[in-house]
Amino acid sequence: MNSGPMLRKLLAILVLGAAPAVFAAGPNDACLKCHTDPEIKGEAGKLKPTNAEAFRASIHGGRKGQCVECHEDAAELVDDKNHAKQLKPVDCASCHDDAVGEYAATVHGKARAGGNQVAASCGDCHGDPHAMLPASNPKSMTNFANIEATCGSCHGNEKLVQQAHLPGGNVQAMYHDSIHGRLMHEGSSYNAAAPTCTSCHGTHSILAKKEKGSRVSHANTPETCGSCHQRALVAFGGGKHGQLQHEGDKTAPTCSDCHTAHSIQRASQDDWKVAAIGQCGNCHDDYVQSYRRTYHGKVTNLGFADMATCASCHGSHDIRPASDPLSMVAGANRVETCRQCHKQGGAQFASWDPHPRPTDRSRDPILYFVNIGMNLLLQNLGMLIFTP
Repeated sequence: MNSGPMLRKLLAILVLGAAPAVFAAGPNDACLKCHTDPEIKGEAGKLKPTNAEAFRASIHGGRKGQCVECHEDAAELVDDKNHAKQLKPVDCASCHDDAVGEYAATVHGKARAGGNQVAASCGDCHGDPHAMLPASNPKSMTNFANIEATCGSCHGNEKLVQQAHLPGGNVQAMYHDSIHGRLMHEGSSYNAAAPTCTSCHGTHSILAKKEKGSRVSHANTPETCGSCHQRALVAFGGGKHGQLQHEGDKTAPTCSDCHTAHSIQRASQDDWKVAAIGQCGNCHDDYVQSYRRTYHGKVTNLGFADMATCASCHGSHDIRPASDPLSMVAGANRVETCRQCHKQGGAQFASWDPHPRPTDRSRDPILYFVNIGMNLLLQNLGMLIFTP
C-alpha cells in the first residue's frame, strides 16, 4: 500500500493547523492568498499566478485536494509562513503512476528523457494543472472534440514541426481536411464516431511507427483501422494483400499504403479514384503502365473517373489473384466483371487483354508483330513526309 499521499495529508494538516486564522476558509486558502495576488512578489520576482475560481473548478481543486499533495515541500515551512524559495518539480506519478509509466516508454517520453524538452509532457496535453479539467468536460484539452487542436499545438505548428523534425510534417492540416477530420468538425456538433488522433495512436501509450507494439505500425495498422472498419478488415484478411501481411511480408500493402495515414479521402470521390491508380503502381508498376495503354487508362490519365480503374476489375479490399476462383478476374467471373459497365459484353469481349504488352512476344504474338509493323509504317511514313 502506498502510504505517501496519506502521510503528506497528515503533515499538511499539522502544518496548516498551526495557523487557524489563515486557513479558516479552506485548506488551500493560505496558498491561494499569495498565489492569486498579483501585487505579492517573492525574492525571485512575481509569484506564479493561479486563478482561484479556475483551480476550484479544476479536477484537482474540485476533489478537495490540498496543494501540498503535489507540492510536497511547500508543507515544510522555513519560518512561520514561508516555504522554500524554489520548490521541486511536481511528480505526476505520485498519483498517476500507471499513466506516467506508460508515457515514459512512448515516443514523447523517450524524447524528453533524451534531452528533447520540446517533446510533449503531461501539461502540454492536459493543460495547466491548476485549471485542468476532466476529459468529459467539453472545455478540456483532452475532450474528444478538442484532441485535434491539442495535438495540433505541436503537430500543426509549422515552425515547431521543422525545428523538432516531427515525423509526417504538418499532420494536423492533413487530418483536418481528411474524411475523418471533416466528420469531426463539420456540422453543429462533433461526430463521436469519427476517429481522432488518440483513436489511432492511443493516449499515454503512443509509440513510434517503427516499434512493434505501435498501433500504427505496419503489422498493426489493419487491426487499428478495423476497429471502426470491420467489414473492410474481414474483406482485407481474405484477399491476397491481407494473406501476405498475415504471413509477415513487410512489403505487403496495408490500409495506409493505399489510403494514406492522415489525409484519407472518401473513396467515392472522383479525384481519389484516379489517384488510387498511382497507389497501385507503387507496387504494380508494370501492370499500371500496360493499363495506361488501354482506353480505360488513357481516359483516367486525363482525370476522368467515370471509367474502369484497378478496383473496378480487381476489387478493393479483397483483391485476389486470377487463379483464385473467387477473384473478380478469374476465368469464370470475367464476363460478369466486365458487364458492370459493358452490359452486352460476352465471353469474346471479356477475352481481350486488359494489360497489353506489345513488346512481349510470348504474351501476345499477334500484338507483338502488329506493333512492329505499325512502328515501321509510321517511321517510313515520317521519312516520306519530312524528307526534302
